[in-house]
Amino acid sequence: MRSSERDRTFEEFVRDRRPHLRRIAYSLCGDWAMADDLVQTALEKAYLSWPKIRRQGAEEAFVRRILVRARIDETRRPWRREQAAVDLPDTPVVESPGVEERTPLFEALQRLPLMQRRVVVLRHWLDLSVAETADELGISEGTVKSHSSRGLAALRAVLADVPS
Repeated sequence: MRSSERDRTFEEFVRDRRPHLRRIAYSLCGDWAMADDLVQTALEKAYLSWPKIRRQGAEEAFVRRILVRARIDETRRPWRREQAAVDLPDTPVVESPGVEERTPLFEALQRLPLMQRRVVVLRHWLDLSVAETADELGISEGTVKSHSSRGLAALRAVLADVPS
């Protein structure tokens, strides 16, 4: 793939899928700044392998897997996190979340334990199979099923009290 073609197709993918990827990242971590960082990391890695990804036709799955793994890496390696400076620069304007991020479902989702949240997002929001979810998270299919069951039960309990 020529460089100009590579850049064009990558830019199209980013333009079309970035908002969706950002919502996925937010649902995994519950923090917009971290979600933006995860998306940026995923897109950087995707760009490096873009010709191969395009040939396989699995662009979004590849980036989604990077998002999940980058979040896992962040939770496992807290000593690698950057420390905030004492004198912070002016903060950029943060765009307000869309309607889908302000729903009681998203709030309830953030209350779930981390692995349950990941499983629920991958299984029931992104509609991955049990096997695909297990592969993406590096856990067994039985663990996916138990986390899914517990996560959905917790969501039902929280959302039962929310007025319609």
